[in-house]
Amino acid sequence: MNRPQWITAFTGICFVVLLYLFGRTVPVKKSSIQAQSANGVTSLSTDSILAQSKARLSTDQAIRVSELENSISRGDVRNQQLQVYHQLAHFWSDTVRIFEPYAWYEGESARLENSEKSLTFAAHLFLDNLRAEDNPALRTWKALQAKDLFERSLKINPRNDSSQVGLGACYIFGNISETPMEGILKIREVVERDSTNVYAQMMLGNGSMLSGQYDKAIIRFETVLRLQPANLEAMLILAEAYERKGEKQPAIQWYQKSLPLIKMDEVRKEVENRINELKK
Repeated sequence: MNRPQWITAFTGICFVVLLYLFGRTVPVKKSSIQAQSANGVTSLSTDSILAQSKARLSTDQAIRVSELENSISRGDVRNQQLQVYHQLAHFWSDTVRIFEPYAWYEGESARLENSEKSLTFAAHLFLDNLRAEDNPALRTWKALQAKDLFERSLKINPRNDSSQVGLGACYIFGNISETPMEGILKIREVVERDSTNVYAQMMLGNGSMLSGQYDKAIIRFETVLRLQPANLEAMLILAEAYERKGEKQPAIQWYQKSLPLIKMDEVRKEVENRINELKK
């Protein structure tokens, strides 16, 4: 495993199960319909993503999707739409295990229901997944979806710090602004109100790692570990920050501290390899 893949594996350890369940979509075709994000970065359209996903279905599965999509009749259309969106979401997640259409229909049902709970669930679904997405256009599409859902949630409850941090993270990880500072400022507002907000500290630390500000990242992750001493993700990224700074000894110490907390054999082996390399 090369360094970028290794870093991504640890940065995304909190949602690795999600990625395992749904996997990744097929490579984007050049003919895909495209849309523009706020800073001009090309993003895939929802229509093209759904079309690509449908192209992977068997004949029976394609018929089932078509039946569901065309099942809304006259009457209580809203409730019928909600029911169909949930059925489609479950189909894409449980039957074919493709993340993008699953998340899309969860998002659509949340928009229709318009409750804080459903909107934040769908927003975090997109956000957690996009952090490990290696296709820039697909990452931008996921960030724009999450951003819209977080903004709708914040209209219902402007005091939801988790949603504000999530909104800021969309800018940091999704490449939907000319500078990640727009997202960082949103998260800093939360930290200024509550310095013990672990989620906000983690996101600021990740933002510092992305921008190469390792000293700032170290401060953030050390703060997290004072609040949550067993936070594995913070421990691993803190070790990585020290390693990137060329400070081998603290990097080794933090990697070693992480070992008892790691449940996945492959990840534990990678950490042990890193420790051995740093000791040379």
